[in-house]
Amino acid sequence: MDVIVSFVQLLTLMLMIAVFIRVMLSWLPMTGGQFNPLIAIIYQITEPILAPLRRVIPRLGIFDLTPTIALFILYAIHRVASELDK
Repeated sequence: MDVIVSFVQLLTLMLMIAVFIRVMLSWLPMTGGQFNPLIAIIYQITEPILAPLRRVIPRLGIFDLTPTIALFILYAIHRVASELDK
């Protein structure tokens, strides 16, 4: 059981970091950046999390709140796993 809990904690932490990096990348000008392998990997990791949320959560003008909601959900999962680890 400890291995599963540790895996969930590590996975949620890595996903939170990936979503945060994607948010930071969205603020930068992307001239040819979409062909960068590192950026492509970040998008491939985060899109399965963000795409279902985008279907449910509407955009507020130019603001996309799905990364924020995803971070809250991932943080909640991480906290539950941390409580199970005690």
